[in-house]
Amino acid sequence: MLLRSHRIVALARRRARIEIIPLIDVIFFLLATFVLFTLSLNRIQTVPVDLPFPGDGKDKPEAVTIQVSDAGAIYWNRELIEPSEVPARLTHYKTQTDTPRVVITGDEKAKFGPLVAVLDEVRRSGIATFSVETKPRPTGK
Repeated sequence: MLLRSHRIVALARRRARIEIIPLIDVIFFLLATFVLFTLSLNRIQTVPVDLPFPGDGKDKPEAVTIQVSDAGAIYWNRELIEPSEVPARLTHYKTQTDTPRVVITGDEKAKFGPLVAVLDEVRRSGIATFSVETKPRPTGK
C-alpha cells in the first residue's frame, strides 16, 4: 500500500489594500480637468460705459429732474405736472437742447411702476442720456 502524504498547503490570504498614490494621481487629473474646463467657460462680458471727461470749461445745460411721488404725482424740476404732460415736455426739451439730459428720481415711498413708466417715456422720446437717482428725495425737491 502506498501512502501518500497529502500535504495541505495553506495559502496565506492577501488583504486588499487601497493604493493611495494612484488615487492622488486620479484626483489631481480630475481637478486639473475641471479647472481648465471652467476657465474655458468663463468669458468676460462687459457693458460699455461712457466715462465722463473734463470739458472745455463751457457750462452744460442743467439736466431736467423728473420726480415721481408715492401718490403718482410727477414733478418736472420741482413743478407739479400731470403724467400726461411728460411726453410733450420731453419732446419739447429735446428739440430745445443740444444735449438733453434727464434725471429720474422718486421720493421715499414712490412705487416702482410709475418710475418705470417715466423711464419708458424718456427712452421713447429718444433721449439717450438719462440717470436714475437711487437716493430718494423729499417730495417735490
